[in-house]
Amino acid sequence: MILDAVFAAIQQIFTPPFRRVFDKTLALTLLLLVFVFVAAERLLVHFLVLPSSLLTVSLAVLAGIALVVGFAFAITPVSFIVGGFFFDEVAQIVEAEIDPANPGVTPPFAEQALVAAKFAALALVLNLAALFLLLIPGLNAVAFLIVNAYLLGRGYFEFAALRYRQIEDVKRVRQAHELQIFLAGLAIASLAAVPLANLLTPLFGAALMVRLHRSFSRQTPLAARRKP
Repeated sequence: MILDAVFAAIQQIFTPPFRRVFDKTLALTLLLLVFVFVAAERLLVHFLVLPSSLLTVSLAVLAGIALVVGFAFAITPVSFIVGGFFFDEVAQIVEAEIDPANPGVTPPFAEQALVAAKFAALALVLNLAALFLLLIPGLNAVAFLIVNAYLLGRGYFEFAALRYRQIEDVKRVRQAHELQIFLAGLAIASLAAVPLANLLTPLFGAALMVRLHRSFSRQTPLAARRKP
């Protein structure tokens, strides 16, 4: 089931309707990443004023390396923020293909904001924990992948489920299918770890989780259908 959904999502993200959304997600992703990078660089330049020019240069080089590492960690939350902006548009495209008679409904902004806030808090805590493993070769990459598989799987699935379910019901169905959601999140996190290809993460995550939620709905019926 998961592999079928993964392959179907990969095929769909290269169709013309998705390419139109991709142009917008690409622009916003790059804009946010540049903003994060420039803001961090400005802060470092402001505070790295030391008596010794050699020491200043050395610390600036180390800070630059740290920024590059931090840039990799920023991909996940930035990708999710971008995905949130365009999720409904992508979800509508997927729903029109797989189940046009049963479209979802755009959830209230407050519920979407709650999901995003929970994601941001979890991303901060788990990625900070993963940072402590950076000095352990091999384990750091595994930890990064596992953390982001959990985060991206949960985040994108909740956005997909909110189009059909009340927020309390979203939690119920997520807990009933935690392993499958994690495995799907692993596919999303794997894409997010590939340079340049990770720009497709918002489209792939949305296309995959809309399909997965539809499959789960056959096993875990809606407690109450979300109304427009």
